[in-house]
Amino acid sequence: MRAVEIKEAGPPERLTLTTRPVPVPRAGEVLIKVAAAGVNRPDVLQRQGKYPPPPGASDLPGLEVAGTVVQLGEGAAPWRVGDPVCALLTGGGYAEYVAVPAVQCLPIPAGLTWVEAASLPETFFTVWHNVFERGQLRPGESFLVQGGTSGIGVTAIQMVKAFGHRVFATAGSDEKCAACVRLGADRAINYRTEDFVQAVHQETGGRGVDVILDMVGGDYIPRELKALADDGRLVLIAFLGGAKATVNFAEVMLRRLTITGSTLRARPVEVKAAIAQALQQKVWPLIEAGKIKPVIHATFPLEQAAQAHALMESGAHIGKIVLTVEP
Repeated sequence: MRAVEIKEAGPPERLTLTTRPVPVPRAGEVLIKVAAAGVNRPDVLQRQGKYPPPPGASDLPGLEVAGTVVQLGEGAAPWRVGDPVCALLTGGGYAEYVAVPAVQCLPIPAGLTWVEAASLPETFFTVWHNVFERGQLRPGESFLVQGGTSGIGVTAIQMVKAFGHRVFATAGSDEKCAACVRLGADRAINYRTEDFVQAVHQETGGRGVDVILDMVGGDYIPRELKALADDGRLVLIAFLGGAKATVNFAEVMLRRLTITGSTLRARPVEVKAAIAQALQQKVWPLIEAGKIKPVIHATFPLEQAAQAHALMESGAHIGKIVLTVEP
């Protein structure tokens, strides 16, 4: 099969089209003939040598795909050969075929294309787990996502709004802020011209927001604590601005704040299976009802993965970037 590998850590040009053996599904796995594969920030970090795959995972980048089940390992029910699915991976998505645990697959929501379906798993698993499970967002509470036009951002805005919450988002231009509002944000904050802490307090009567989903880290962390309401929760999922911060823990204690976070890639299959079940029951119906829609910025053929990574690194995209795999 054709696949895109990382020859060595470095710029996008280090992504190279190669030939690899077709994987053989193990017990509990299915083999998917890939039609489309999502491109995500962790893929870029892996290519840069900053995010190695966990032990036992494919060295090929790619954390989500959509395609057709073509082979079953032992015990891979309920899937059957010919089923269209999308799936969360630990790696290997930039290829014509990939083997994945059956429990990490989901049916493709009615009406979606291969490209749209491939854009779902990585961000939907991440947002559901971190906002609703770790962040414990409850009815009537408010929410802020940093980077509202990223793949995570466009998913978080729509998903949280679909559940009836007040949503705030930050973005780096007026154009991107307008896109956040179109997706459902009640207020979008241009972080280049506004202080998100001040803006949040103005919008909430000085109370702050209940849950913040952050991909920046660094000096954002102490500012985010000030933007939280009492008993608020800060959930960290990436550190684009650095992994270290100076925090006044007296504020955490006095205001009963929670700082938490997670990475999904290396978590056990059982954890991902539980998230998949929750998504199918609670979120997939919202997609099929048109209340949450995939946001696709651009597509590239598999052999142009380097161009896809260059676009992601530029920050010019709004929503997801997806690779297409020709039959």
